[in-house]
Amino acid sequence: MTSRLQDALAAKRHLWGGWVVGPTIIGPEEFARAGYDYVGFDVQHGYLDDADVALLMRRLEHVPIASAVRLPSADPAPIGRVLDAGADAVIIAMVESAETAAAAVAATKYAPAGVRSYGPLSASLGVDPAAHEERVSVFAMIETVRGVSALDEICAVPGLTGVYVGPADLAISLGHTPAQAWTEPSVRDAMERIQTGASSAGLVAGIHAGSGTHGKAMAELGFRMITLTSESQALRRGAAAHLEEAQ
Repeated sequence: MTSRLQDALAAKRHLWGGWVVGPTIIGPEEFARAGYDYVGFDVQHGYLDDADVALLMRRLEHVPIASAVRLPSADPAPIGRVLDAGADAVIIAMVESAETAAAAVAATKYAPAGVRSYGPLSASLGVDPAAHEERVSVFAMIETVRGVSALDEICAVPGLTGVYVGPADLAISLGHTPAQAWTEPSVRDAMERIQTGASSAGLVAGIHAGSGTHGKAMAELGFRMITLTSESQALRRGAAAHLEEAQ
């Protein structure tokens, strides 16, 4: 049993993603209508919890778009709940060691391989535990100097699907501001190192680009899973354009 995300990764070189930070009903559907490959739900920084994600996931069962959920830690309980709701992937923030990455993978697997508790909420998942495990993708966010230093060990963790770069925190960790993430050579070098390390290990390299311009540059650098904008950013940009036209 494969997920929409796994199918998209098998079919395409680059996946383009949208991001949801609030309990919007139409945001994910509009990303799908616009042609995006996946939508990420932010339980780390957004105004969402796993219960909100479960409701939003139910609305996506018949919408052609893959899903990922960013979580603040490798705590198995919230990871299990969003997977039980049907999420295709989890993205675990601030991973700085192979141990944390391994804990994230374990949270997606049932005993004896992991610590996930059985309790599928979405009927579309079926009842086969093996199928539940097979469809899950796990991404470790690399966004600190310590994370970059441990990159090779993190990428060697069995069961990890890929790594996902958080440019803002990476820039801060390197002594710069979030706004300098795309202009400072040291941050760019770290991004390149992460992409190269992940690809060499046979993993998917993802990144939070934040705009189409940065997304194009990251695709050219070799990243495959690229988040372009959030629903709030897209709304602000569209609203500003309409206002400018009217005035």
